[in-house]
Amino acid sequence: MIDRIQRVLARTEHRAPVEPGGNADVAAWRAMLTRRIIVAAAILGLWALAIEVRLAWLQVHEHADLVMKASRQQMRRIPTPAERGDIVDRKGRVLATSVDADSIFAMASEIDNPDDTVAKLCGAFGDCTAKERQALGDHLRKGWTWVRRQVSPEERHRVEALNLDGIGFRKESHRFYPNTELAAHLLGYVGVDNTGLGGLEAAYDSRIRGQGGEVLIQTDARQHAFSTRVTRLPTAGSTIELTIDEFLQHMAERELAAGVAANHAAGGSAIIMNPHTGEILALANVPTFNPNAYNDSQLSDLRNRAVQDLYEPGSTFKVVTASAAIEEKVMPLDTMIDTNPGQIRIDNSRIVHDMKNHGVLSFSDVIVESSNVGAIKIGFKVGTDRMTDYVQRYGFGHPVSPDFPGESSGIVWKRDKMTDSALASLSMGYQVGVTPLQMAAAVSAVANRGERVEPRVVRAIYRDNRRFGVSTKIVQRTTSQDTAAALTTIMEGVVERGTARAAQIPGFTIAGKTGTAAKLIGGRYSHSEYNASFVGFIPSRDPAVTIIVVIDSPHGSGYTGGVVSAPVFKRIAESTLRYLGIGPTINPSPAVLVARDSDDMKVPASTRAVEPMVSLIADAAPGTIPDLRGLSARQAVRTLVKLGLVARVTGDGVVVTQEPAAGTPLEQGGICRLVLGRTPRRGESSP
Repeated sequence: MIDRIQRVLARTEHRAPVEPGGNADVAAWRAMLTRRIIVAAAILGLWALAIEVRLAWLQVHEHADLVMKASRQQMRRIPTPAERGDIVDRKGRVLATSVDADSIFAMASEIDNPDDTVAKLCGAFGDCTAKERQALGDHLRKGWTWVRRQVSPEERHRVEALNLDGIGFRKESHRFYPNTELAAHLLGYVGVDNTGLGGLEAAYDSRIRGQGGEVLIQTDARQHAFSTRVTRLPTAGSTIELTIDEFLQHMAERELAAGVAANHAAGGSAIIMNPHTGEILALANVPTFNPNAYNDSQLSDLRNRAVQDLYEPGSTFKVVTASAAIEEKVMPLDTMIDTNPGQIRIDNSRIVHDMKNHGVLSFSDVIVESSNVGAIKIGFKVGTDRMTDYVQRYGFGHPVSPDFPGESSGIVWKRDKMTDSALASLSMGYQVGVTPLQMAAAVSAVANRGERVEPRVVRAIYRDNRRFGVSTKIVQRTTSQDTAAALTTIMEGVVERGTARAAQIPGFTIAGKTGTAAKLIGGRYSHSEYNASFVGFIPSRDPAVTIIVVIDSPHGSGYTGGVVSAPVFKRIAESTLRYLGIGPTINPSPAVLVARDSDDMKVPASTRAVEPMVSLIADAAPGTIPDLRGLSARQAVRTLVKLGLVARVTGDGVVVTQEPAAGTPLEQGGICRLVLGRTPRRGESSP
């Protein structure tokens, strides 16, 4: 380029007339022009080189980042939640499902006046707060955003009628609970992002939620959307089948609510459980909430009392104390325990009282009459190490079910820190924190002949059109079968003649235990606030269900477990037995009535000639019916129930005749008729 300029200058110089001194001026001018041209050319060259370097840097080094930024500016990927799987009860009745709901979104690039749009939207909603107005106004200036999610059909129609630019609608999956409050604490609830926030919805969220999808929105340089397409379809989640029975759940909630209201209590819990499989048939709490509108409820109402609230069980815990003493053979069942004068001094500084002075009681009657003094003496005989061992065996101090992630572990004494005072308290059910679920599982171990099973509420999971059942899990053996049978007999006495007479149901034998524990308030035990409870299983010798009822702070006509909780247990048990089709175990009605005229079926007109019985029960060959003559009705019925027979009893007194006769081969489920009469006194002759 410089050579070309010089040639042009040479031609110009050759043609131009030369004046004196002109050659020097021309030379100077040429040199200056040459320097300027060289500088300009250098600047242009450097500028071109800088552009080339910059282009190379952008095209090579920052290529990936620029492509990503362009993608974010031109395309927006919106996740679409999957439809959650249903939750059904054990008979397939829907407890939780998913329905379509309208959600409103906005494209800020298509809105000319955000403030006006906010004013119109809030006018349609009618309930916008000042904070919501401000937030919505800010969002409408930034790009794509949700306006309001899962709105009612009426709200959608009002917004749709405004015909606003940049405002659109999208269908979303919304969780719906058709029975509103039924089993609310068990089911839990779901947030607007389709994520489980409580109960089973949270515990099994990864399985119920399914796999979300994706929608791609493409925009132009001015951020105007010109294309929307689904890039990945969502897949529905698994269906969860529960052990819960909808009818029993409704009935338990109804009776619990009635009991809480009648006793002016702060709340309560009730659980119905199969002691052999661990299946929970019902789990109720009061107060409760509506999971369809959980935001409208108080935070305390969302708490699952049955698995999260700790309480001191009181006398129901004496079942653990008694089982340890029986299993370890530290006290025979016929041991007499002196509870006089109705109180006991611990560590020379603490005095524990009974509600009344029971005097001298047998080991069984200590539990039947719920004597604190007697329980403490039994606990001292058992000792710290063995008591701690049995507390762990029965599942206290750690969660007992995997279906409740929020379950409380409970509070128990560590072995090396337990004092005599702590052992005394533990023996009668104080200074130990348990949940109603833990207590139900512990007593179910007695009902299940000494084997503790894991409580569960999930019966099966349906995935890919296949049903995957959940099997029963035996955790450990707590006691031998003989110890469990002895405990059952003692607990039957609690209902028959002890503190739980209000739980009696005609025709059925019931094993149970009451509990009354003062609440710890401000570091001191209250004299007005109590937890009243009753736990038991029915029929006692072939249990179908274990039921626990815990009432928090009753302020009605009474405050003890026998007065407050036992009647609620009775009503729940009666309805449960009818629903499950379980007939009476004492004097059941025969399936078919047949007239019999044979003389051997006639009841003697007088029973005074009956020979005195020397032994209560004669030894019988295995697989045959024993000789029941001389037994009381209660003793005879218990013996027959253990053998799997049904008893029909007539008359009063002791057994004088039986059919089938002693030595007859056993038939499971057969009927044994017993005739009762008065045994002659010694020296009394027959007429």
